[in-house]
Amino acid sequence: MELFDQLTEDHIDFIKDQKVFFVATGVAEGTINLSPKGLDSLRVVENNRILWMNLTGSGNETAAHVQENPRMTLMMNAFEGKPLILRIYGQAKVIHHLDEEWKEFVDLFPYSEGSRQIFDLSIELVQTSCGWAVPEYEFKKNKGYGTKNHIAALKNNKATLIHRKTFRPVSENLPSKQITNTVSYKTQLSNQKHLLKELNKDINNWFKLNALIK
Repeated sequence: MELFDQLTEDHIDFIKDQKVFFVATGVAEGTINLSPKGLDSLRVVENNRILWMNLTGSGNETAAHVQENPRMTLMMNAFEGKPLILRIYGQAKVIHHLDEEWKEFVDLFPYSEGSRQIFDLSIELVQTSCGWAVPEYEFKKNKGYGTKNHIAALKNNKATLIHRKTFRPVSENLPSKQITNTVSYKTQLSNQKHLLKELNKDINNWFKLNALIK
């Protein structure tokens, strides 16, 4: 294990090659939040400073934690090539859409409909360790909100009942009475509700069967 007071050029090169990083935050009480991030959402702007874009997800714990306790840890590990685990410790602040700094930094990242906040991390300590126990994986592609393929699929196929309607591309591509493709709007909704009911039945049956096996 080695300790550094800021990122070295080797660290920065390593960070640029990573497709995923992990963010940990916490407050005095409650759970620690640990989230995976990706989609080309991190930038090293100085050897002691990182900016990363937070995209729409199922929760917003990271921002809530930082408002109360700015401590943040980023972690990356090599899934390919030479083994390495890199941990970055520091103090973070949240930059929202209406903040002046948003305009200054948002263009550092690819455009995404799912952009929510930018986190500005001042680095206090960098730690590296070997990472020999980390398995090797081959990167194929990113999935999720904000990708061109996802936006195109929403526009082409329209959203469903189980899509998150607070995500703008979803709210803008909800089924309408004009979208038929030989199937009426009411029939589309009825079919979706039926599929959800059948899915719930399958899930309940699985739990019952699993309980019997145990």
